[in-house]
Amino acid sequence: MNEIQKTVLVVEDEPDAAELFAEMMRVNGFRVVKSNAGGPAINLLASEKPDLVILDVMMPDVSGIDVLKHMRREPTLTNIPVIVVSAKSMPADIKTGMDAGASIYLTKPVGFLDLKQAIEKALTVH
Repeated sequence: MNEIQKTVLVVEDEPDAAELFAEMMRVNGFRVVKSNAGGPAINLLASEKPDLVILDVMMPDVSGIDVLKHMRREPTLTNIPVIVVSAKSMPADIKTGMDAGASIYLTKPVGFLDLKQAIEKALTVH
């Protein structure tokens, strides 16, 4: 990769999952910033301006859906692709995520290749 390193924000309250996603991103050459809750993630979005967000839905403070809605309302954040990765796998849950502005919705557990393909697709579309 000769281009400037892209930044991924991983928003996940489960430490093991957060580190797994972060390591997947590092292997693919991304700079990784992590947040374990929605509220701090909103602050990081403003300061980091990531190229991509990997976002869990169920978190202890602000839900991933609320973070996503915030991003889609903010002109400086609205075009950042968001891959939702959630244990919530019912069709209604997926529809809620997509309606809120997710670029891609993946259900846990997520394999390395599935996440890699989703990232490539999300970054190509945006």
